[in-house]
Amino acid sequence: MIELRHLTVGYGEKAVLTDICHRIEDGQMVCLLGANGSGKSTILRTVAGFQPPLSGDVILQGRSLSSLSLSRRSRAVSVVLTEHVEVPYMHVEDLVGMGRSPYTGFFGTLREEDRRVVNEAIDMVGIRHLAQRAVDTLSDGERQKAMLAKALAQQTPVILLDEPTAFLDFHAKVSTLRLMLRLAHETGKTILLSTHDVEMAIQLSDLLWIVQDGAVRAGTTASLSADGTLRHFLQAEGINYDETDHTLRIES
Repeated sequence: MIELRHLTVGYGEKAVLTDICHRIEDGQMVCLLGANGSGKSTILRTVAGFQPPLSGDVILQGRSLSSLSLSRRSRAVSVVLTEHVEVPYMHVEDLVGMGRSPYTGFFGTLREEDRRVVNEAIDMVGIRHLAQRAVDTLSDGERQKAMLAKALAQQTPVILLDEPTAFLDFHAKVSTLRLMLRLAHETGKTILLSTHDVEMAIQLSDLLWIVQDGAVRAGTTASLSADGTLRHFLQAEGINYDETDHTLRIES
């Protein structure tokens, strides 16, 4: 569970978004939508603990993020970033094993239980056939699944992803979002991700958080369509939205 209590995020003394009050339950996947520079990444970085809130609080699984030590935080939330991880000669299985670092101690030696968790994570995302492949030989879609498996191996109740479908082809985008939605529902994890793939997000998410005009509006696709929020957001992006079948058309 993630709860934002009157959260204000920004840098230094400059607030980007103020007084955010929203909640994500266990087993839900939420897509964070907004234009570049709107504050999506700032929200994710604050929820991840990479930067402090200017005011308010982030609650993870009923506990204030600020009260968690670095060790406890690494067991509460895992983060998958857009940037490519350059790890020459490392096999996928070893990369996924790095997700066990909060539990393996200083030397990082995997025990039998750790290896069981790693194997489960690899199987969950369907990359058993890639386990012995070098990470730097993977396609973008395969690499993204490997990074998601690493996050799953970390066994956190919350997973945050920044633009997980960036650089993927259409089929890989759909596959990745479907996989994360299934994992949220089947494992009870709370998943919050940012994306520019609007049409997929409105069809493949439990809730949307739309960042626009300095505010974050939350709801289902149906509720945000009904109150005009989704149409207002898309029109600002030059996109026509058909509310009957949730399809988009770019204005010429």
